[in-house]
Amino acid sequence: MVGRDHELHAVRQALNSARAGHGSAVFIVGEGGIGKSRLAAAAADLAFAADMTLLRGRGSSIGPIVPFRSLTEALISALRGGNQVDVRELGPYLPVLARLVPDLGPPPAGDDSGSLVVLAEAVLRFAGLAGQRRGCLLVLDDLQDSDPETLAVVDYLASNLSQQPTMLVGTVRTEASPALDLVRSTAQRNCGVLVELHRLGVHDVRHLAASCLETSAEAVPDEVVDHLWTATEGIPLLVEEVLNGMLSSALLVHAGEGWRVTGTIRTRVSATLTRTVAGQLDRIGPHGTEMLSVAAILGRRFPLAVLQAATSMGNRELLSHLHADVVTQLVAPDDETPDWYAFQHPMIVEALLTLLTPAERQRLTQQAVAAVEAVYPGLPGEWCQVSAALHQQSGDVSRAGRLYAEAGRRALAQGAANSAVALLDRALELLTRNEDAQERADAFATLLIALAEAGLVERAAMSAGELEHVTSPLSRASRAEVHTRLAWAALVAGRSSDVMAQIAIARRLLGPDAPDHALAPVDVVEAHVVLDLPGPDQVRIAERLARHAADVAERAGLPVVACQAWQLLGGVSRSRDPDEATACLERAQQIAAEHDLPIEELHVLLRLGNDDALREASLDRLEQARMQASRMGAVTARYQAEASIALYSILMGDFTRAETLIDQVLASTMRLRLLETTQYTLCLRAVLAAHCARRRDMDVALAELRRWEGEHSQHTPRILGLARAWCALLEENRVLALRELSLALAAEEQSPTVFQLTGRYGLDLLLRVLEGTAGRAEYERLTSMPASRLRWDRQFAVLARAVLDGREGRASEATEGVAEAVRVGAPYATGRNIGLRLVSEAAVADGWGTPAEWLRVAEEHFHMSEVPAVASACRAILRRAGVRVTQRRTGVQDISTPLRAAHVTVREYEILQLLLERLSNREIAARLHLSPRTVEKHVASLIIKTGQPDRIALGEFVSAALR
Repeated sequence: MVGRDHELHAVRQALNSARAGHGSAVFIVGEGGIGKSRLAAAAADLAFAADMTLLRGRGSSIGPIVPFRSLTEALISALRGGNQVDVRELGPYLPVLARLVPDLGPPPAGDDSGSLVVLAEAVLRFAGLAGQRRGCLLVLDDLQDSDPETLAVVDYLASNLSQQPTMLVGTVRTEASPALDLVRSTAQRNCGVLVELHRLGVHDVRHLAASCLETSAEAVPDEVVDHLWTATEGIPLLVEEVLNGMLSSALLVHAGEGWRVTGTIRTRVSATLTRTVAGQLDRIGPHGTEMLSVAAILGRRFPLAVLQAATSMGNRELLSHLHADVVTQLVAPDDETPDWYAFQHPMIVEALLTLLTPAERQRLTQQAVAAVEAVYPGLPGEWCQVSAALHQQSGDVSRAGRLYAEAGRRALAQGAANSAVALLDRALELLTRNEDAQERADAFATLLIALAEAGLVERAAMSAGELEHVTSPLSRASRAEVHTRLAWAALVAGRSSDVMAQIAIARRLLGPDAPDHALAPVDVVEAHVVLDLPGPDQVRIAERLARHAADVAERAGLPVVACQAWQLLGGVSRSRDPDEATACLERAQQIAAEHDLPIEELHVLLRLGNDDALREASLDRLEQARMQASRMGAVTARYQAEASIALYSILMGDFTRAETLIDQVLASTMRLRLLETTQYTLCLRAVLAAHCARRRDMDVALAELRRWEGEHSQHTPRILGLARAWCALLEENRVLALRELSLALAAEEQSPTVFQLTGRYGLDLLLRVLEGTAGRAEYERLTSMPASRLRWDRQFAVLARAVLDGREGRASEATEGVAEAVRVGAPYATGRNIGLRLVSEAAVADGWGTPAEWLRVAEEHFHMSEVPAVASACRAILRRAGVRVTQRRTGVQDISTPLRAAHVTVREYEILQLLLERLSNREIAARLHLSPRTVEKHVASLIIKTGQPDRIALGEFVSAALR
């Protein structure tokens, strides 16, 4: 490592920091031959000496694009190296990594294998797991040859390494490339260290020559140093190449105890690598030259089997050439993959290619492409791109375009949307003949989806202008199919108006007499998009379209369309009839199972789990969906399941579990930018705060939801009815609660939603009955509707009936009604007890039931739950009813005088005692059966009350106060 002391010091510092648990990214940038790979190898040597886990991969110059190549090599190198990494700890991320490494198990089922950011998170977690005890070094060479998806993962890693023992080293050439843009941007954001390698000076060239000659710097003849400096301009690789040429030609020889020059060295001779390589080719003969030329056409790395097929050499002859002394200076066995070889440097490949005439290059390219297709039938994996590039070089542009299109479809199915865009763009450039019209249209249709998935929304929208040119040679039906694809692309991009415009064009092209099977895909697109549009009839329209699509798809044998339609029907019909919704979902589940559609089956299971929770408060199927999503690597589906479990945990009063799930889901979805799940979970955070009577926390969560653009019509009824109304109710502000419920129902009327639990059939009915604004007729009308069967609403509806019975003098029926409501509301602690508090007031006024007993139960619950307004109201009603109520001040006498003077409560005193045991907030929460957030708030309150600057000072203050 001559002349790289400063750079090596930076690498060593980063390695030490990573071993201490603070990872970072170091990007080594420089021109070809400058020593980037050598510095990366030095980092690997240091890591090996420190017993760190080492992961190594490199970008590939085989073909135009090879998605995730370097990442796959890195992961395989770790697993092949015998590292004891318990990959089971990756949980749901294990199947995601199986997209890259088949040894890790089956990849996620279905064509859509998930978010690119989820894959990046999986790689991040694997690296952290590999280095959790000793540190991990991830080396990615030649990032300039990497695909856009790999670069996106590298960007994600660089931004998230600081909290784990992983160091990333990436090497990039200085030629303009997306990789170079990425590393410079990363350095500007202080997410990575940029190490730029410059050419060596004369002094360093002398020391490099001395190192190669294994002598002292003073022993290198001055004329040799001058020649090396003039010929190479300080590029280390060229210094070594020129020096080796001088040695092999005996121009420089070892004599006695030193080195001497045997001839005249011309100062300005051509010492380019091309000349050096040409001289080496002269020494290996025509067969060896052809072998290396074919290898160069294949790329920097090449498999032995393809090279053998392309050259028609026998195995012994081929290996003899590859292991010859001259060839080993250019090519060596690939350390990462058995039976593969690699050129020592990309510049060698370039030099070999420049030595070929156009005719020679075309002939050898044809041999290479025939060999690739013979050795790899069907062109699996990267070989589809390789073959496409070779066909293009050989002049068969039509075949190349078709292969690029197929490679693009495969890349999109793998979730590599950016690579798909590049490949499909290349295909469209080549598919220009009339006979390629259908292939071009298919490639264009796939490109539209890829653009939307890649976030290139503007380009996807602008592509509509290209449709006429692309589709004009096609039939009307084929053109309609392309417009339907564009509608899907616009749907993914969230452009509802563009979706409707493309649907209109597709329908016009299909005409009024179009067959049903052609209309079904269009109906499904439209059914999805109308749900996102405001208006009172949108749910009805979506249901009509989805039902037509389901019927047609079943008859026409379109299982995916049928499954998607039945799922949509299950969602839109739930508000009308939960039994019908469940039947629709069970039909979708049956279709998914019959046609082996595991992703669709998982989404059906999630919807059925929500049905179970709404109808009978059972979380079994949601838990099953959660586990199944983990096994399949469907990370987003897992977060959706956990968010649903969190909602029903709130209703069941298990606030600690709900808070844990919400925090876990948000921590991941915010980082992964999963917008829809983040919005929903922020809504749940507001609901949780409301059910704990924490208005400030609720307002903070709703403000965060607004920042995530989440306060739209779909969420508004639930925000008003399940969050704001409940918070007001737990503050004993019944007027505000009724107003919030009224707003929730009005919002639901204006723009119906597929969400439930806004209070229409339960809490709102009970409060209006208590206020006297709803009577028996209103009760009968609402409870006659199938949607009133949901268990959460049913408990309040039964209480409303009890109040009506009590007013009408049917005391026994009213009392039995309360008992029934308690049974129905058994799973719901807060709902059941707020119901008892509300109905008891009516029972006292009308003289029926056992309100004192009910109020004591409710008061105990709200006292223990720290909801003082409701607990105080229960005690006040008891007093008005003539029942003696004891004061709740147990434990006050145990509080020392200084702490009482600071107004420390009994609960805060309990927390202070546990603080002295040096317990964390989570450990204190477990001891006292509170949520960590509640403990955190109590600790903050104590710091303020005692005037201490921090938690440590608080502990010292308490220790002194308790003496």
